[in-house]
Amino acid sequence: MFFKKKKSMSNNIKDTTNNSGDNLAHNEDMEEVLGNVLNTDDSRHGNDPLSEGNDEEVAKIQAELDEVKDKHLRLIAEFDNFRRRSAKERIEMTQLAGKEIVQSLLVVLDDMGRAEKQIEKATDVAAMKEGVSLVFNKLRTVLQNKGLKAMEAVNEEFNADLHEAITEIPAPSPKMKGKVIDMVEPGYYLNDKLIRHAKVVVGN
Repeated sequence: MFFKKKKSMSNNIKDTTNNSGDNLAHNEDMEEVLGNVLNTDDSRHGNDPLSEGNDEEVAKIQAELDEVKDKHLRLIAEFDNFRRRSAKERIEMTQLAGKEIVQSLLVVLDDMGRAEKQIEKATDVAAMKEGVSLVFNKLRTVLQNKGLKAMEAVNEEFNADLHEAITEIPAPSPKMKGKVIDMVEPGYYLNDKLIRHAKVVVGN
């Protein structure tokens, strides 16, 4: 009986030893898993070279975007200033052109003033007509020098782009149908650009 108990104790010791070995191996496996978890967490929150590289790239891109944005804002400001200067220059040029025209017409206005005084006490109708004709020719010359040109419309085909028909009358001959028979108010060009349509009578 003592031998059996001894054998049984021996088996228990052996089982305990085996269990201890299994537990030790299990503990080692757990330590390895725990170490891997800790290493993963460290690489996630630690100094990851790849993460640092991404941060540098993001910072570089952000700097480039800021530079492009700054240039864009500068271009907008420069264009706005250019537009304002151009508008101001156009106004000044228009005012200057108007000033030159008015100055050129002052001499005609002076002549008309003198002619008006002469008419009040004139007894020679022929001389009065001649004076008025001189003033008219002077005015026409001044305007022609500024680029004004009268339109030729009589006997021309009616053109809605140039003429304004105020009435129609029977054509005096078949070849005058659809043509301008009379011009009530002349049309004008300024530097070859139409500034007023001619008011005409058209044959039908």
